Amino acid sequence: MVKLRDLEYLNAIDKYKHFSKAAEACFVSQPTLSGQIMKLEDQLGLQLIERHRRNVMLTPAGEQLVKQARQVLQAAHEFEEVARALLDPLAGDLHVGLIPTVAPYLLPHIIQNLNTKLPKINLYLHEAQTKHLLQELNDGHLDLIILPWLEEMDRFERYDLFEEPLLLAAPHNHPLAKKSKVALEDLNDQPILTLEDGHCLRDQALGYCFTAGAREDHRFQATSLETLRFMVASGMGITMLPQLAIQNPDQDGYLRYIPFKNPVPKRQIALLIRPNYSRMECIRAVVASIRQSVQSLF
Repeated sequence: MVKLRDLEYLNAIDKYKHFSKAAEACFVSQPTLSGQIMKLEDQLGLQLIERHRRNVMLTPAGEQLVKQARQVLQAAHEFEEVARALLDPLAGDLHVGLIPTVAPYLLPHIIQNLNTKLPKINLYLHEAQTKHLLQELNDGHLDLIILPWLEEMDRFERYDLFEEPLLLAAPHNHPLAKKSKVALEDLNDQPILTLEDGHCLRDQALGYCFTAGAREDHRFQATSLETLRFMVASGMGITMLPQLAIQNPDQDGYLRYIPFKNPVPKRQIALLIRPNYSRMECIRAVVASIRQSVQSLF
């Protein structure tokens, strides 16, 4: 009978494409991992791994079976989670994924309340871009993710947390910086600084900007909101920033943050879980805690 541990070894080899790194991730020695994979190949009568001097890769048979292995490992993980939830649904580990344009600005507002409301939950926080988080959630490595909702996420269950307005960020000497409020039409033919590909805020902001007739400034794409903020402050152009990222607007001497007139551009921040996720009492408690924490922010 195939052992779960052998499936973990196979999955690690596919992930790292290297015996030593896979063994390290599985907390075993390289000879142990290599030997168990060879035993698994003998047991199945199939070659699963192509072995090369510098790296390894799966054979076509290995690629098919590692997909099944991940499903089995996820089912085993969920089995353990259900068992723990039966003992105490509001206890245990909870792996939470957040995107970089949400994590540093939202976490300070919600962590204390989560720890107070759910003292037996051990929160593990993971920051990554949207595509990676969605894959990790789908594969069972994350319990939930918090990010702006996009239509292509509809395969997951969604819990809306709050709507976050976007504001215009402009250098203090920019013509739009003199306005108390701006309309989307004011962005017509304006060059807009953006984040690099992979950030969902980039797509959302550009959607509003392109509708208004703005154009993307291709000279620079930022890797973070802070880089984007400094580029605007240096006079390179204007951009849209989410409200939570604007902590002390009065202390930003080189920047003006201008709210939009109706219709105000916004992003819907949501919590996503896999369909049929087992720990629903815990999820409901997390959603309620976050909603309570942010209700006075907007």
